[in-house]
Amino acid sequence: MSDYRRVGAGPRIFVLILLVLVLFLGGLLWFDYLGIVNVKSTLQPIVQPLLSLIGVRPQTAPAPSSSPFLLDSARFQKQQEALGLQEQALQKQEQALTDKTAKLDQQAAALQEREAKLADQEKSFNEKVKQYDNRRANLIQNSKYLTSMAPAQAVAILVKYDDQLLIDTLRVTEQLAQQSGQTSLVPYWLSLFPPDRAAEIQTKMAMKPSQ
Repeated sequence: MSDYRRVGAGPRIFVLILLVLVLFLGGLLWFDYLGIVNVKSTLQPIVQPLLSLIGVRPQTAPAPSSSPFLLDSARFQKQQEALGLQEQALQKQEQALTDKTAKLDQQAAALQEREAKLADQEKSFNEKVKQYDNRRANLIQNSKYLTSMAPAQAVAILVKYDDQLLIDTLRVTEQLAQQSGQTSLVPYWLSLFPPDRAAEIQTKMAMKPSQ
Protein backbone atom coordinates (compact mmCIF):
# COMPACT_ATOMS: atom_id res chain seq x y z
CA MET A 1 0.00 0.00 0.00
CA SER A 2 2.82 2.32 0.74
CA ASP A 3 4.33 1.72 -2.70
CA TYR A 4 0.99 2.43 -4.47
CA ARG A 5 0.55 5.67 -2.59
CA ARG A 6 4.02 6.73 -3.59
CA VAL A 7 3.02 6.64 -7.34
CA GLY A 8 1.87 10.02 -8.46
CA ALA A 9 -1.53 10.86 -9.92
CA GLY A 10 -0.06 11.58 -13.37
CA PRO A 11 1.23 8.07 -14.10
CA ARG A 12 -2.02 6.56 -12.89
CA ILE A 13 -4.07 8.77 -15.17
CA PHE A 14 -1.86 7.87 -18.13
CA VAL A 15 -2.25 4.18 -17.38
CA LEU A 16 -6.04 4.58 -17.21
CA ILE A 17 -6.14 6.47 -20.52
CA LEU A 18 -3.94 3.81 -22.11
CA LEU A 19 -6.24 1.13 -20.77
CA VAL A 20 -9.25 2.93 -22.16
CA LEU A 21 -7.58 3.23 -25.59
CA VAL A 22 -6.68 -0.47 -25.57
CA LEU A 23 -10.26 -1.39 -24.70
CA PHE A 24 -11.57 1.00 -27.38
CA LEU A 25 -9.28 -0.44 -30.06
CA GLY A 26 -10.14 -3.97 -28.95
CA GLY A 27 -13.84 -3.17 -29.25
CA LEU A 28 -13.34 -1.72 -32.74
CA LEU A 29 -11.41 -4.82 -33.81
CA TRP A 30 -14.18 -7.00 -32.45
CA PHE A 31 -16.85 -5.00 -34.27
CA ASP A 32 -14.72 -5.20 -37.42
CA TYR A 33 -14.53 -8.96 -37.04
CA LEU A 34 -18.30 -9.14 -36.63
CA GLY A 35 -18.70 -6.99 -39.76
CA ILE A 36 -20.50 -4.23 -37.94
CA VAL A 37 -17.84 -1.53 -38.49
CA ASN A 38 -15.13 -1.27 -41.11
CA VAL A 39 -12.21 -0.15 -38.93
CA LYS A 40 -9.83 0.62 -41.77
CA SER A 41 -12.19 2.92 -43.62
CA THR A 42 -13.41 4.48 -40.36
CA LEU A 43 -9.98 5.24 -38.88
CA GLN A 44 -8.34 6.09 -42.20
CA PRO A 45 -9.15 9.85 -42.04
CA ILE A 46 -7.88 10.00 -38.42
CA VAL A 47 -4.79 7.81 -38.60
CA GLN A 48 -3.56 8.84 -42.03
CA PRO A 49 -2.51 12.42 -41.09
CA LEU A 50 -0.53 11.02 -38.13
CA LEU A 51 1.15 8.43 -40.34
CA SER A 52 1.96 11.03 -42.96
CA LEU A 53 3.85 13.07 -40.30
CA ILE A 54 6.25 10.19 -39.71
CA GLY A 55 6.59 9.45 -43.47
CA VAL A 56 4.37 6.36 -43.75
CA ARG A 57 2.33 6.27 -46.96
CA PRO A 58 -1.06 4.62 -47.06
CA GLN A 59 -1.15 1.14 -48.48
CA THR A 60 -3.46 0.71 -51.38
CA ALA A 61 -5.58 -2.34 -51.08
CA PRO A 62 -4.89 -4.76 -53.89
CA ALA A 63 -7.71 -5.12 -56.36
CA PRO A 64 -9.68 -8.22 -55.64
CA SER A 65 -8.71 -10.99 -57.97
CA SER A 66 -12.23 -12.25 -58.03
CA SER A 67 -15.64 -10.86 -57.39
CA PRO A 68 -18.90 -12.63 -56.60
CA PHE A 69 -20.34 -10.81 -59.61
CA LEU A 70 -17.69 -12.02 -62.05
CA LEU A 71 -19.17 -15.52 -62.29
CA ASP A 72 -22.64 -14.08 -62.86
CA SER A 73 -21.22 -11.68 -65.44
CA ALA A 74 -19.39 -14.48 -67.26
CA ARG A 75 -22.50 -16.67 -67.12
CA PHE A 76 -24.64 -13.83 -68.41
CA GLN A 77 -22.19 -13.17 -71.25
CA LYS A 78 -22.25 -16.84 -72.25
CA GLN A 79 -26.02 -16.79 -72.18
CA GLN A 80 -25.98 -13.70 -74.41
CA GLU A 81 -23.64 -15.44 -76.86
CA ALA A 82 -25.83 -18.54 -76.87
CA LEU A 83 -28.90 -16.38 -77.51
CA GLY A 84 -27.05 -14.61 -80.32
CA LEU A 85 -26.19 -17.93 -81.97
CA GLN A 86 -29.74 -19.13 -81.53
CA GLU A 87 -31.06 -15.92 -83.07
CA GLN A 88 -28.74 -16.33 -86.06
CA ALA A 89 -29.94 -19.92 -86.51
CA LEU A 90 -33.57 -18.77 -86.34
CA GLN A 91 -32.87 -16.02 -88.88
CA LYS A 92 -31.33 -18.59 -91.25
CA GLN A 93 -34.33 -20.87 -90.82
CA GLU A 94 -36.68 -17.96 -91.40
CA GLN A 95 -34.80 -16.99 -94.56
CA ALA A 96 -34.91 -20.59 -95.77
CA LEU A 97 -38.66 -20.72 -95.13
CA THR A 98 -39.09 -17.40 -96.94
CA ASP A 99 -37.15 -18.68 -99.96
CA LYS A 100 -39.12 -21.93 -99.95
CA THR A 101 -42.41 -20.06 -99.70
CA ALA A 102 -41.42 -17.80 -102.61
CA LYS A 103 -40.47 -20.86 -104.68
CA LEU A 104 -43.79 -22.55 -103.86
CA ASP A 105 -45.64 -19.36 -104.79
CA GLN A 106 -43.84 -19.28 -108.13
CA GLN A 107 -44.71 -22.93 -108.75
CA ALA A 108 -48.33 -22.29 -107.76
CA ALA A 109 -48.49 -19.28 -110.10
CA ALA A 110 -46.97 -21.35 -112.93
CA LEU A 111 -49.46 -24.15 -112.23
CA GLN A 112 -52.39 -21.72 -112.25
CA GLU A 113 -51.16 -20.24 -115.52
CA ARG A 114 -50.85 -23.73 -117.01
CA GLU A 115 -54.33 -24.66 -115.78
CA ALA A 116 -55.73 -21.46 -117.27
CA LYS A 117 -53.99 -22.21 -120.57
CA LEU A 118 -55.35 -25.75 -120.59
CA ALA A 119 -58.81 -24.41 -119.78
CA ASP A 120 -58.56 -21.99 -122.71
CA GLN A 121 -57.39 -24.79 -124.99
CA GLU A 122 -60.22 -27.04 -123.83
CA LYS A 123 -62.71 -24.24 -124.35
CA SER A 124 -61.35 -23.56 -127.82
CA PHE A 125 -61.44 -27.26 -128.66
CA ASN A 126 -65.01 -27.59 -127.42
CA GLU A 127 -66.01 -24.58 -129.48
CA LYS A 128 -64.39 -26.09 -132.56
CA VAL A 129 -66.10 -29.41 -131.90
CA LYS A 130 -69.37 -27.59 -131.44
CA GLN A 131 -68.85 -25.68 -134.66
CA TYR A 132 -67.93 -28.90 -136.44
CA ASP A 133 -70.99 -30.66 -135.06
CA ASN A 134 -73.20 -27.75 -136.05
CA ARG A 135 -71.65 -27.60 -139.51
CA ARG A 136 -71.99 -31.36 -139.95
CA ALA A 137 -75.57 -31.20 -138.78
CA ASN A 138 -76.21 -28.48 -141.35
CA LEU A 139 -74.45 -30.54 -144.05
CA ILE A 140 -76.53 -33.60 -143.19
CA GLN A 141 -79.74 -31.59 -143.30
CA ASN A 142 -78.71 -29.97 -146.59
CA SER A 143 -77.79 -33.36 -148.08
CA LYS A 144 -81.16 -34.80 -147.16
CA TYR A 145 -82.82 -31.77 -148.67
CA LEU A 146 -80.86 -32.16 -151.94
CA THR A 147 -81.40 -35.92 -152.22
CA SER A 148 -85.13 -35.39 -151.93
CA MET A 149 -85.03 -33.17 -155.06
CA ALA A 150 -84.84 -34.13 -158.65
CA PRO A 151 -81.15 -34.58 -159.63
CA ALA A 152 -81.22 -31.70 -162.11
CA GLN A 153 -82.58 -29.32 -159.47
CA ALA A 154 -80.03 -30.52 -156.91
CA VAL A 155 -77.16 -30.03 -159.37
CA ALA A 156 -78.39 -26.54 -160.22
CA ILE A 157 -77.97 -25.68 -156.51
CA LEU A 158 -74.71 -27.59 -155.98
CA VAL A 159 -72.94 -26.00 -158.93
CA LYS A 160 -73.24 -22.64 -157.19
CA TYR A 161 -71.39 -23.84 -154.06
CA ASP A 162 -67.73 -23.05 -153.54
CA ASP A 163 -65.39 -26.02 -153.86
CA GLN A 164 -64.98 -26.73 -150.12
CA LEU A 165 -68.70 -26.60 -149.34
CA LEU A 166 -69.44 -28.71 -152.42
CA ILE A 167 -66.85 -31.34 -151.44
CA ASP A 168 -68.15 -31.53 -147.86
CA THR A 169 -71.74 -31.87 -149.08
CA LEU A 170 -70.84 -34.66 -151.51
CA ARG A 171 -68.88 -36.55 -148.84
CA VAL A 172 -71.70 -36.32 -146.31
CA THR A 173 -74.13 -37.52 -148.96
CA GLU A 174 -71.91 -40.56 -149.65
CA GLN A 175 -71.59 -41.35 -145.94
CA LEU A 176 -75.35 -41.16 -145.42
CA ALA A 177 -75.92 -43.44 -148.42
CA GLN A 178 -73.42 -46.01 -147.05
CA GLN A 179 -74.99 -45.90 -143.58
CA SER A 180 -78.48 -46.44 -145.00
CA GLY A 181 -77.32 -49.05 -147.54
CA GLN A 182 -78.61 -47.04 -150.47
CA THR A 183 -76.94 -46.08 -153.73
CA SER A 184 -75.19 -42.71 -153.56
CA LEU A 185 -76.40 -39.95 -155.87
CA VAL A 186 -72.95 -38.28 -155.90
CA PRO A 187 -71.68 -39.97 -159.10
CA TYR A 188 -74.87 -39.06 -160.93
CA TRP A 189 -74.73 -35.50 -159.68
CA LEU A 190 -71.15 -35.13 -160.90
CA SER A 191 -72.15 -36.49 -164.30
CA LEU A 192 -74.57 -33.59 -164.63
CA PHE A 193 -71.84 -31.05 -163.71
CA PRO A 194 -69.87 -29.21 -166.35
CA PRO A 195 -66.98 -31.54 -167.24
CA ASP A 196 -64.24 -29.14 -166.09
CA ARG A 197 -65.88 -28.48 -162.72
CA ALA A 198 -66.59 -32.16 -162.15
CA ALA A 199 -62.96 -33.09 -162.91
CA GLU A 200 -61.63 -30.39 -160.58
CA ILE A 201 -63.88 -31.48 -157.71
CA GLN A 202 -63.01 -35.16 -158.15
CA THR A 203 -59.28 -34.31 -158.19
CA LYS A 204 -59.54 -32.33 -154.93
CA MET A 205 -61.55 -35.10 -153.27
CA ALA A 206 -58.91 -37.63 -154.27
CA MET A 207 -56.03 -35.44 -153.08
CA LYS A 208 -57.65 -34.85 -149.68
CA PRO A 209 -59.69 -37.84 -148.64
CA SER A 210 -62.31 -37.56 -145.98
CA GLN A 211 -61.04 -37.84 -142.38
